[in-house]
Amino acid sequence: QVQLVESGGGLVNPGESLTLSCAASGFTLKYLTVAWFREAPGKAREGVSCSSASSEDTYYADSVKGRFAIYRDDFSNSVSLRMDSLEPDDAGIYYCAARPGSLPPGMCPLTESFRSWGQGTQVAVSS
Repeated sequence: QVQLVESGGGLVNPGESLTLSCAASGFTLKYLTVAWFREAPGKAREGVSCSSASSEDTYYADSVKGRFAIYRDDFSNSVSLRMDSLEPDDAGIYYCAARPGSLPPGMCPLTESFRSWGQGTQVAVSS
């Protein structure tokens, strides 16, 4: 069973950057599609970014395109989310998710596409 542990959350000012990390265990990352979701108070969990297993396919929500980047490190079995130019609307709890095998980018924003979830890490953006 895949276990995921997120880290790197915190409080930043608008316009600043933050990098989240997700360490995977129990399964080799290169065989997993991995994704980042976020959940703000009172809102549904939203798919932010996704990297499909064994391919170059990635997905980004329109709201983060050009600001966020997902990176896989198969050597350390981890995935990172680099977040630049953070805005107050980016605040929330960020979750790492994974599933075996590849996934079409269109399926990435769907929570039901993923079997394994981390506990989340809090991101706050405020001046």
